[in-house]
Amino acid sequence: MRVILRWMLRVLIRLLFRVEVKGRMAGLDAERLLVVANHESLLDGLLLGLFLPIDPVFVVHTGVAREWRFRLVLAFADYLTVDPTSPMAMKRVIRLIETGRPVVIFPEGRITLTGSLMKVYEGPAFVAYKTGATLVPVRLEGATRTYFSRMSGKHPRRFFPRISISILPPTKLQVPPAPTARLRRRKAGDAMRRLMQEMLFSTRPQQTLYEALCDASDIYGKSRRLIEDIKQIEYSYGDLLKMAQMLGRLVDRLSIEGEKVGLLLPNVTPTLAMIFGLSARRRIPAMLNYTAGVDAMQSACRAAEIRTIITSRAFVEQAKLQEKLDGLVDVSIVYLEDLRERITLIDKLWMVFFALHFPRAFALPAEPEEAAVVLFTSGSEGTPKGVVLSHRALLANIAQVRAVIDFSVDDKFLNALPIFHSFGLTAGALMPVLTGCNLFLYPSPLHYRVIPELAYDRNCTVLFGTSTFLANYARFAHPYDFYRLRYVVAGAEKLSDAVRQLWFEKFGIRILEGYGATETAPVLAVNTPMAYRTGTVGQFLPAIEHKLVPVPGIDRGGILHVRGPNVMTGYLKVDQPGVLQTPSSEAGEGWYETGDVVEIDEEGFVSIIGRVKRFAKIGGEMVSLEVVEKLALASSPQAVHAASSQIDPSKGEALVLFTTDGQLTRELLVAKARGLGIPELAVPRKIRLVASLPLLGTGKIDYVTLKKHAEEA
Repeated sequence: MRVILRWMLRVLIRLLFRVEVKGRMAGLDAERLLVVANHESLLDGLLLGLFLPIDPVFVVHTGVAREWRFRLVLAFADYLTVDPTSPMAMKRVIRLIETGRPVVIFPEGRITLTGSLMKVYEGPAFVAYKTGATLVPVRLEGATRTYFSRMSGKHPRRFFPRISISILPPTKLQVPPAPTARLRRRKAGDAMRRLMQEMLFSTRPQQTLYEALCDASDIYGKSRRLIEDIKQIEYSYGDLLKMAQMLGRLVDRLSIEGEKVGLLLPNVTPTLAMIFGLSARRRIPAMLNYTAGVDAMQSACRAAEIRTIITSRAFVEQAKLQEKLDGLVDVSIVYLEDLRERITLIDKLWMVFFALHFPRAFALPAEPEEAAVVLFTSGSEGTPKGVVLSHRALLANIAQVRAVIDFSVDDKFLNALPIFHSFGLTAGALMPVLTGCNLFLYPSPLHYRVIPELAYDRNCTVLFGTSTFLANYARFAHPYDFYRLRYVVAGAEKLSDAVRQLWFEKFGIRILEGYGATETAPVLAVNTPMAYRTGTVGQFLPAIEHKLVPVPGIDRGGILHVRGPNVMTGYLKVDQPGVLQTPSSEAGEGWYETGDVVEIDEEGFVSIIGRVKRFAKIGGEMVSLEVVEKLALASSPQAVHAASSQIDPSKGEALVLFTTDGQLTRELLVAKARGLGIPELAVPRKIRLVASLPLLGTGKIDYVTLKKHAEEA
């Protein structure tokens, strides 16, 4: 009778929720089997019990077991109620696995309140380690949108949303050796957390940017308002799709499939819509840096073979770009204002009677591996290069970040970083839109008084910035301006210790420092609430392989080479216009050499020692220019400093320090170096006073200009 009831219930649930089971059942017949799954709703136990081809015992958190609805759905299965923090309870689970009975456990214990992975308990991990059981990770997706979840009221709910169950290949928990049982338990917990994060990432859908936007619209609702910009108009998913379709249709007439179309636009909603619209029609938006000089912009156009640039007359006038546009050759300039005038009655009828109802039909067939955007490197140490990023790379990086940080529909991002920069595009713009978060787009990160006020007025919870920008926001902000912020993430340049301390003391906020490159879409590593270590840039994101290649003369670490799904398709360089140069390094084909010297500790935390190009060879010794800057900052915390080098016939190279502190002397630097244990070789003999340091539009220091000043010094 019980078998018949289970069969009938399985058929009913499959029909109601359109349940899709993905993956292979290999490993589910192991002698000692432990199935680990994320915990989305009160339905999870029922779903696993009905659709896994095993008869397991469910290990249930005592708090969850109190729910009468959960006990009701578990009536058709055996379950064991335990407290995951109790060692004695975990011993009962160990004995159960040793009997050969399959066990299903939720390492999070409680049901998620964010839709993302929450705290992973050490108990279940220690069970896996102690028994040597075969682990089969299972990803549940869609159950958070049922009325059996515990998500906030903002999260979309339906009676019968589509649910998928992804079964991953069997594995064993890899726990590094440790001298004590307590430390082994903690390491096991870390290993289980990483396993669960890898599971969330590896089960992401393979799609294009436009398909991801359509999915987000279906999940969160076309009427959900999520984007606001300087015009103070809130746009919904429906508005964004409508804008993307019309702009894509208009640019269709000016371009051909596969063409790279230059975008010279600020952080406003139409810019984001243009990116989606162009990629839907297999045109590749090339994001031009409007803060760069004429030569850099011309080089970018030549490298990517850009024939058409789309911009706005209002933006050109406000940003004073007309002189730069006049200096460009072999490109045609198209203004948004003129495009709007080309909208015909047929276009309007097409939108009303077709596009609004069938948004997916607007997109041309495309593969995730195709180019989605072209970004250009900052040129902080040389000529800018075009970086081709595929749909796969951008969406993979978003999934990687979401696997380790719990952004949800309750969050509101404040993004003032320019969209032509990978940090501003992927993390600041695409990620919130594609994951249901609210977004406020602001056109300039340099308005240091305005941005803190916006964060306060708009109740923003997530802020991205560089160390330079965050330092200035803290300088002008009221102590209460950032009261709602949950996450402040720093990237693009090294986070200053002074900035980190200032934010903690003034606002009580711990800045999460990350690391990446345009070529990796951009994030490679980031500190998170669950894995944080001061002075590092966190642990690598899921699915990123890495190798360190030693550097002669540098004792610590090595040059970082990486490979992963978020790595670029290749470079476009001005010396070979239009020719895609795929990534390759000393580590092999498909590997990208970052040029950064890094050190990785035994727990996987990454420390940046410096860029290879940011070392000076003095008397045969390699001296890090970042160490020179740290020394200057320790000697004069309130000022801004940057180090460069110049040719020295006697020693090879000599250090030049640029500073805004007129009182800083070599004697002060020598005294501080002795106190910090820094060799005197790292103390510059030439100190140049400047009113301010040259900056790129992304907030990074312009070391190319500084190098020229150093040579002139």
